[in-house]
Amino acid sequence: MSKIQPITSLRDTAKLEEDLKANDGVLHITKNGYSDLVILSPEVYEELVRNGKNPSSFSFQKEKNGDLTSFSPNSNPSDPFGFVRVRATSTYVHVSSPLENVEGIIEAIEKAASDKVHVLVLPELSISGYTCGDLFRNGALLKNSLEAIRKILKETKEQDILFTLGAPFFKGNKLYNCAFVCFKGKVLGIVPKKNLPNYSEFYEARHFASWETSNSSVSLFGETVPFGNRLLFKDECYENLTIGVEICEDLWVPNPPSTELALNGATLILNLSASNEVVGKAKYRKDLISMTSARLFAAYAYSDAGAGESTTDVVFASHNLIAENGKVLAETPLFEMKSATADIDLEKIVSERIRMTTYPSSNDESYAVIGFSLPILRPQKVLREYRRNPFLPKEGAFDEERVRTILLIQAEGLIKRLETVRQKKVLVGLSGGLDSTLALLVATVAFDRLGYDRKGIKAVTLPAFGTSKRTHDNALLLSKELGVEFEEINLKKTLLSHFDDIHHDPNNHNVTYENAQARERTQVLMDIANDENSLMLGTGDLSELCLGWTTYNGDHMSMYGVNASIPKTLVRYLCEGYAKIHPEAAPSLNDIIDTPISPELLPLDQKGKIQQQTEDVVGPYEVVDFIIYHFLRYGYRPSKVYFLLCQAYGEKYGKEQLKGWLSSFFSRFWRNQFKRSCLPDGAKVGTVAISPRGDWRMPSDASVKDYLDEIEKL
Repeated sequence: MSKIQPITSLRDTAKLEEDLKANDGVLHITKNGYSDLVILSPEVYEELVRNGKNPSSFSFQKEKNGDLTSFSPNSNPSDPFGFVRVRATSTYVHVSSPLENVEGIIEAIEKAASDKVHVLVLPELSISGYTCGDLFRNGALLKNSLEAIRKILKETKEQDILFTLGAPFFKGNKLYNCAFVCFKGKVLGIVPKKNLPNYSEFYEARHFASWETSNSSVSLFGETVPFGNRLLFKDECYENLTIGVEICEDLWVPNPPSTELALNGATLILNLSASNEVVGKAKYRKDLISMTSARLFAAYAYSDAGAGESTTDVVFASHNLIAENGKVLAETPLFEMKSATADIDLEKIVSERIRMTTYPSSNDESYAVIGFSLPILRPQKVLREYRRNPFLPKEGAFDEERVRTILLIQAEGLIKRLETVRQKKVLVGLSGGLDSTLALLVATVAFDRLGYDRKGIKAVTLPAFGTSKRTHDNALLLSKELGVEFEEINLKKTLLSHFDDIHHDPNNHNVTYENAQARERTQVLMDIANDENSLMLGTGDLSELCLGWTTYNGDHMSMYGVNASIPKTLVRYLCEGYAKIHPEAAPSLNDIIDTPISPELLPLDQKGKIQQQTEDVVGPYEVVDFIIYHFLRYGYRPSKVYFLLCQAYGEKYGKEQLKGWLSSFFSRFWRNQFKRSCLPDGAKVGTVAISPRGDWRMPSDASVKDYLDEIEKL
């Protein structure tokens, strides 16, 4: 056997490198005289890989700022897309009878494992019960608590699940309220409670001591186990999963331990709690957990005590919750003793931390990282909601405040621009479609707030070869309903003259035929705006700009783009909302909403109906907007976006359809960045925007090949 060295030798990395070279690239590290850890040089490891002997359990311990942190070169073969299944559950507790509680806890662990849960959090002092009072000082209770933990570890050692147990623990002449973090028959670490409530109905300081010092260790079941509240538990199979633990009151204080745990890398916080129920507390608790997860950019699993706890003075309601980045993913009803289970998304958490450049990174040397190896498989069906329309409220819901707020944001942007350029007139090219309709609505809101006469708004319709009677008449009717000026300029004659000038056959309905119409409309509108000293509004929306579904220097250009951060599904929703708030405009708005989306650049059919429908080319806008949201908001790779598409739309569209639309989107998005690089100004409304001066800066000549190759392999 190669040289065996004590684990303390890992502190001197320079000497470690010398010893590796002197021992043919292999070192054995010991804690107790046996080889507990094998370190290989990169050359030895690469040779093993070349020979097909890549050991699945290979791990490398490296020193980071004085602490041992675990690293595994083996990526998770299942690629879970960041999903980790977490459960917070309550077990029936027999107060002061730890051994009597063993069976119920084992059942909860086995049930969670069978449900493919990866991490399970049980309540505070789940082994002994929280309401033991002075019985905590009884020797039998302390002895039986450890024996109960031993039994549970023995019976669950084959389960692929990390779980917590709550129990009192005696160390250094003091008794501590502790969380035991357990995996594969072992206690990985013991986390003592830091903040002990000693007010109102709480009197924990009577029995327990607060752990305020640095990490230590204890001997438990023949093993040396880390002890302290600065422990992090990191999955060597999936390193985005780093777990921190705090206990009940720790959450409620101004500076909870979870803050530093998150800053030192924890992406999931587990809270073992025994929080008694009083009127109004449940909502406060839920808000507190939600906001903590938002502030930390982390997932937070909270397990609450329930049935069985003593009701001499208080009652516990088993209020279990799981939150992530400010959103509650799962919550149990009070007093039902049910489990909260959800698939948290670690890739989302990491993405948010990267995006938020003010999120600090701490390398506090007092925090220890404890490795464990939990293979995480991708779920076939994620246990969380992915709404088909992420830019909208829940299906069927009408949120008047949301509609008014968005319209006001758009209008206030326009108001500032009008004040800056000292204009009291606005010009809108009104086609009778959704986008130009919304632009006109925004103009009316702005003028009303400024106290300007709506006659200062001119809607100009510019019919050409593909304009239908339906859209033409709706444009006229809407202008009347809103009380704005209206003008019609037929462009057919001008366009035919232009085609003659450039020697283009008007029967050739190619891209030149289409784009010439869009550019001519823009030229006419710009010239009218100059002539009448008014501001020409852009009407293009976020979805079209992402797809490049806009004519460069045609409808792509304006003097202010009020819809630039409004996706198509939201455009429709805002028009619907305006119709409900302002019923006088509902007749035209409702028909505009029902009209198929089209640029109307190709001739109508023999019945005068629209032949050119946008969604036949780019895919349904609900799918396009779903892709935009998850790609731009969280930076998800194509394969994950496709996985989420199948989760949300698998019952509505075929997988090959979804794959095709996804490929089309990525291809179009990359090809058309040059259009987005020179967009007019326009107010940001939501968290997804593509202004080249703000949210999205991308080279116009970036290559999309790797992304399309990934989609092709799906």
